[in-house]
Amino acid sequence: MRILVVGGGGREHALCWAISASPLCTKLYCAPGNAGIAEVAECVEVGAEDIPGQVALAERLKIDFVVIGPDAPLVAGMADGFTAAGIKVFGPSKAAAQLEGSKSFTKELCRRHHIPTAAYERFTDAAKAEAYIRKQGAPIVVKADGLAAGKGVIVAETVEQAVAAARDMLEGNRFGASGASIVVEEFMDGEEVSLFALSDGEHVLPLVGAQDHKRAFDNDKGPNTGGMGAYSPVPILDPAMFDRSMREIILPTVKALKEEGTPFKGVLYAGLMIGKNGPRLVEYNCRFGDPEAQVMMMRLKSDIVPALIACADGGLKHFDLRWTDETALTVILATRGYPDSYPKGSEIRGLEAASKVPGVQIFHAGTRADGNRILANGGRVLNVTAMAPTVQEARARAYRAVDLIDWPEGFCRRDIAWRAVGSQK
Repeated sequence: MRILVVGGGGREHALCWAISASPLCTKLYCAPGNAGIAEVAECVEVGAEDIPGQVALAERLKIDFVVIGPDAPLVAGMADGFTAAGIKVFGPSKAAAQLEGSKSFTKELCRRHHIPTAAYERFTDAAKAEAYIRKQGAPIVVKADGLAAGKGVIVAETVEQAVAAARDMLEGNRFGASGASIVVEEFMDGEEVSLFALSDGEHVLPLVGAQDHKRAFDNDKGPNTGGMGAYSPVPILDPAMFDRSMREIILPTVKALKEEGTPFKGVLYAGLMIGKNGPRLVEYNCRFGDPEAQVMMMRLKSDIVPALIACADGGLKHFDLRWTDETALTVILATRGYPDSYPKGSEIRGLEAASKVPGVQIFHAGTRADGNRILANGGRVLNVTAMAPTVQEARARAYRAVDLIDWPEGFCRRDIAWRAVGSQK
């Protein structure tokens, strides 16, 4: 098959890395790709959100199968564009992708179908939001309704902080159209994890769990980011909790979407809060996580391509995937200043030495090639990923590789997987 992956980040590098190993893949393209992806796929300079451009590219290259990586093109209806052109695609329709594109859509779905989640209300008026926040008290969570690159969630410790966040979104235009409507919800206590499953619109294939680290700095300090590291498997998501989460959250969601005429075909990524009363849904995403995809692809022993095709074709019922029990862990190297403003163009050295650490695979997220040099071209730039029999060994390998990378303009967290390391001492 001739396969096209849409996107150019760390998630897409991990997907391309896994897809390129499949005997079913005869030629792999990625648009727009990055410097790392160029080692396993032919990169074509078409924007990840350019729906007509991506469809035209697939037609010109005679693509058999398209895998859409990022959220924004899915929410904008890119999968529908490929389907209309008669090209097989992995990724939900625009209607089903509302699960990520609109937090109020998801919250209302949960309310109708009794899927456990935080109590909430939706607002477009700042004064009404403020009155609700003052009535509820803090801590409380304020979320932009639409996509905000992982930065549209404010966990407010005080009422004043929450009111300021609501006004910032509704009146200050902080997230543009994404924040024109907000969801204010109850603060949930517990440990947050990510659970993944494939759906063909009717049948569901559980994947694995992972834990992301959202805050920019050690000890979960600093602003929210798109993710500073992840690891899998996660101790708190043991087989019993995994099965319960599938039964109470994932399966009812897939059933509800089918019943309401918006069947979900693709990967369901549930952000869960595991508390004393079991799992509750924080939010849904309609694509592989980033950086969770990087650790998932490392742990996957099976060929990923038939599973992705089965999603598109409705063939998941009798499907299975094999996973290694080893721990995979990824550390994000980001440009200093991220997630706020940051410079581009600094040179990264030492990648070859770092990639020779046993068990290490480096996925590029925001890089570009300049002759033989690799330059930083984004906020999150590299995903230094390692696998080992234990979480301690995986972490040691990843940081050994990080320390071999010569990039003064970059920074990383030094405590990825701290919960698991603490629980296994």
